[in-house]
Amino acid sequence: MSDLKQKSIIQFNKLQKHLRHTVGDAIADYNMIENGDKVMVCLSGGKDSFTLLDILLHLQKTAPVEFELIAVNLDQKQPGFPEHVLPEYLAALGVPYHIIEKDTYSIVKRVIPEGNTTCGLCSRLRRGTLYGYAEANNVTKIALGHHRDDILETFFLNIFYGGKLKAMPPKLLSDDKKNIIIRPLAYTREKDIERLAVFKNYPIIPCNLCGSQENLQRQAMKVMLKTWDKQFPGRLETIFTSLKNVAPSQLADTQLFDFVGLTRSQQAEEQVMFDSVYASTSAANAGLDVLAQ
Repeated sequence: MSDLKQKSIIQFNKLQKHLRHTVGDAIADYNMIENGDKVMVCLSGGKDSFTLLDILLHLQKTAPVEFELIAVNLDQKQPGFPEHVLPEYLAALGVPYHIIEKDTYSIVKRVIPEGNTTCGLCSRLRRGTLYGYAEANNVTKIALGHHRDDILETFFLNIFYGGKLKAMPPKLLSDDKKNIIIRPLAYTREKDIERLAVFKNYPIIPCNLCGSQENLQRQAMKVMLKTWDKQFPGRLETIFTSLKNVAPSQLADTQLFDFVGLTRSQQAEEQVMFDSVYASTSAANAGLDVLAQ
């Protein structure tokens, strides 16, 4: 075996181990999968959902809990969609799967004016169809392939265009209260998923069949985050960590914190807590500065 091939195998094994670790951590932190669950993996044909299915299949064999997996794809009848790709891939894996055939493409094209972005309506129709299938087939968890970068993009989209501090939660109860959605890739970086997709040679189906993917606001967020990641290593990790460390009294939402009823004693307690956290953070940063010297 050549040195180059040996090095490639080592890199692949390290990457695969790292991805399994990040997914395992996310599942454990948010109690995403429990004993006896029937997990529906929504497979779009993109790198993210292929990676999600791959890692969950491994965890199904090694995890301390027993759970079922079924891969489900929604064929929306977009022109040019290669219908044979996913059934052939899933059959070769030996994983239970189902293809839902529903022409939501025609509905979207009829409702949305020419030239406008179709992604919003397309997503709602897709979500409704998948929720309905899950309910009818005793699915207890719906697994989506959103990764850490998707969550950060959504966070900044809501800040810049929606005026909200809001992202994608790793675990969510649907609006109809009938489905629990999980995002096991919540801690996983997109660039790691991209590397795995190259190693694994997944049969990727591009998400541009409808021709409405250009000049999206999300694409602008993606470019911004990639620029930050390149220029300021570690920034994205810090921002994501902040989503897990929210201090309501240090924001301005009167629904989240009782500013109106705030008393001097309560304010003092809040300030002590804030100062304690700040001091701990400053000490940690100082330690890092010393190590860096």
